[in-house]
Amino acid sequence: MSNGIAALELKADDARKILAAKMHQGSTNCNYQMNQYVFKRSSAGNHVFDIQKMWEKINLTARIIAAIDNPADVCIVSSKDMGQRASLKCAKFIQGTAMNGRFSPGSFTNHSQNGFREPRLIIVTDPTVDHQAVREASYVNIPVVSLCDADSPIKYIDVCIPCNNKSAHSVGLVYWFLAREVQRLRGSLSRSEEWSIMPDLFFYRNKEEIEKQEEQEHKAAAEEQQDVVAADDAEFQAEQTWEGEAAAAAPAAVEDWSAAPAAQAQDWTAETAGGAQDWAQADAGQGW
Repeated sequence: MSNGIAALELKADDARKILAAKMHQGSTNCNYQMNQYVFKRSSAGNHVFDIQKMWEKINLTARIIAAIDNPADVCIVSSKDMGQRASLKCAKFIQGTAMNGRFSPGSFTNHSQNGFREPRLIIVTDPTVDHQAVREASYVNIPVVSLCDADSPIKYIDVCIPCNNKSAHSVGLVYWFLAREVQRLRGSLSRSEEWSIMPDLFFYRNKEEIEKQEEQEHKAAAEEQQDVVAADDAEFQAEQTWEGEAAAAAPAAVEDWSAAPAAQAQDWTAETAGGAQDWAQADAGQGW
């Protein structure tokens, strides 16, 4: 598919991402139509996909998306919980639309329905779960791209991306590859620079696990706060003990303030008496 173009070939970093997300490990059962994408079978019984064929299908899908004039005509359908976050993120970056949750019958065929739409291309996460969307697309001749596992039926599927569609990391990485390649083909992202968006943004996150993680973080923060308070209390007690020991070792000298006021009072009384005698003598001499 790359036709000898180095820019379209599989890079070592992308291959490591595929292996880390276990995108190449299929199910134990295999549909005869999916046998052409299987490289071998592992010791555990899982069918291992050919990574090169997988990469070619991803590039083909990105070219199809980039060739559509109006990006909003690309519709990503995901009824599975693990693919809803990835579909929303991919639709945001390729400027398409996402249909998550239960697919309403007649969305592609019933003109009188409120949610009716006429996309030019739909992408489904699992053809088994999203069979209603695939069947309605076949009625109105809408091309269908699907993420297919080894046991997935590929009836009415125009482009099949062989991958593990039962893992949250695998599904998120596929949509991340599609979003990045479409932006590169449109010219909004250079191939010489690394995309700043990490694949973790496309991964499904269980609500219960997030709540448990938040509870653990709050508990750890509370314990840390208690340790800090206990350390402060211990330091305060140590300071109080040191001050008590210092006071006991060197008692402060206390002056007797009662003796000084008494002496001052006696001096003032003597001065008053002397002054009175002087005035009396002066009056007697003048003959008053």
